[in-house]
Amino acid sequence: MSMVTLPFSKTEYARRLALVRAAMAREGLDCLFVTAPTAMNWLTGYDGWSFYVDQGVIITGDGAPFWWGRLMDVNGAKRTTTLPEDHLLYYPDRYIQATDCHPMDDLAEQLAGLGFEKARIGVETGNYYYTAKGHLALMAGLPMADFVDASSLVNWQRLVKSPEEIGFMRKAASISEAVIARAVEIAEPGMVKNHLVAELQKTATMGVGDAWGDYPAIVPLLPSGADASAPHLTWNGDVLRKGEATFIEQAGCFRRYHAPLCRTLYFGTPPQFMRDAADALAEGLAAGMEAARPGNRAGDVALALEKVLWKIGIERPHRAGYAVGLAYPPDWGEHTVSIRSSDETLLEPGMTFHFMPGLWMEDWGMETTETILIREDGPAEALAKVPRQLFVKD
Repeated sequence: MSMVTLPFSKTEYARRLALVRAAMAREGLDCLFVTAPTAMNWLTGYDGWSFYVDQGVIITGDGAPFWWGRLMDVNGAKRTTTLPEDHLLYYPDRYIQATDCHPMDDLAEQLAGLGFEKARIGVETGNYYYTAKGHLALMAGLPMADFVDASSLVNWQRLVKSPEEIGFMRKAASISEAVIARAVEIAEPGMVKNHLVAELQKTATMGVGDAWGDYPAIVPLLPSGADASAPHLTWNGDVLRKGEATFIEQAGCFRRYHAPLCRTLYFGTPPQFMRDAADALAEGLAAGMEAARPGNRAGDVALALEKVLWKIGIERPHRAGYAVGLAYPPDWGEHTVSIRSSDETLLEPGMTFHFMPGLWMEDWGMETTETILIREDGPAEALAKVPRQLFVKD
């Protein structure tokens, strides 16, 4: 096979592995098994739509990580990682959806063969891709091992982005800009909503310049009218209507790195309360970004936003953002820091967040959001350059 070119330098992957091993040492782990495709990619470069079956990466105290997965996906590991061939471990297809065995039976044998039969092993019990049934099988196969929850161990090491990663996120943000620009250009009353989504997905996939569009971890969210009171509705075959607002939340994605962005469109003449809400969101975002400085708490960003919204009588019971970066379905969040008043995490340069103070009211909704970067000094930077306003079209 031809030589594999990884998205990042060898030095960058070595940096990541060192961070994870230091975290493992702090937790007293002999071995770490991660199943999140984000962690697999971040540590090895592995990238494939194979996360619907059992797979993972094994990190030991030294040497290269081990990839473990389905036999038919071994070539995918060869094509997207530079791991030594003897570090590509696999199980045969007879384990897939079988009633008399489980892929984790094989993993238990592999870990025992690596000398971890009685080890303290970290696993991601709070992960979408790690099932209760699989955990029971793994414990049964390694009865003398001590299993420890390490669900967020790798995620916390991903929090501060390297310059290389920030470059990828800037490319993703350029795609986000193009998506919103296309939506504002073509959306109009009477347009079938799924046709609009098709155009936006085309724009996102076409990319911008050398920033080719990867598939995002979340599908486009475009609720309209009363449906916009719910943050996580997708689309249907209805038409866009005059007198309704539609928010468009989609992330540009480049090599799995995401830059979520949302703006709201209104067809016709918006009511004054909606104009006031849009102005408050813009002011609140600016205030939050002013507070998003190194040394401040993540909670300080939320408080700055809330003070602005309180002025017009809006109280949000929800968090206002979360860490973002590398992601796979079903979520583009990193599951670490949240922008909410109780979060004591100190901000550091290189952290990136989706700052998203959406308003989901009784019978209407609106979103204006930004992907922001914590800089060395000064307020946070919005990676996408799109006006923070309610876009109005007649």
